[in-house]
Amino acid sequence: MEKEQNQNTTTEDRNQDSQKQTSKPEEKLDIENKQGIKQEPKEEINETSPEEKIAELEDKLTRTFAEMENQRRRFEKEKEEAFEYGGYNFAKEALNLIDNLERSKQVLEADEKLKDSEAQKKSLEHLDIIKKDTISIFEKNNIRAIESLNKKLDPNFHQAMMEIEDDTKEPGTIVQEIQKGFTIKERLLRPSLVGVSKKTLKKEEKTEENKENTEDK
Repeated sequence: MEKEQNQNTTTEDRNQDSQKQTSKPEEKLDIENKQGIKQEPKEEINETSPEEKIAELEDKLTRTFAEMENQRRRFEKEKEEAFEYGGYNFAKEALNLIDNLERSKQVLEADEKLKDSEAQKKSLEHLDIIKKDTISIFEKNNIRAIESLNKKLDPNFHQAMMEIEDDTKEPGTIVQEIQKGFTIKERLLRPSLVGVSKKTLKKEEKTEENKENTEDK
């Protein structure tokens, strides 16, 4: 019995040894394969230096402060314009009052029935008083009439509606004011509608001009 047991143990040991021997080559192959695989090189991370980071932050701060300053200036400008020109549209519409007063005055002066009558004189006086008071209120609010007569034509403040022959004035001089213009501070409310002078045409030039006009017709 003991011999049989000894023989069994020896055979088991041999089997285990054979299994170990057979597994070792496989393990060796796995190790060799693992060693044979080339590891990919890691990418190098370029870290910025503290000086570069500080310079970048300083640049961002400078841009931020510059943008904030620009916004502050825009806000101040808009606030100032709103304060100064807040009544621009109202002032422009209010100019119709002066226009209507002037038209009423012209109608009264042209009325043949009331001509040289006491009623006409009193009505004209009242219209003048109302007009002066209105202009005075405008001036207190920095709304002023544009001086035009005998001034050189300025496209920024005047709009020429016609040319009038006048050798006593230099060409381009305003000799007639059709509608008065106004400004509010430095801004134009409306331009003055004017007539400007031009040199008198000679008879020959007039006839040629008339011929051209008739031919065009």
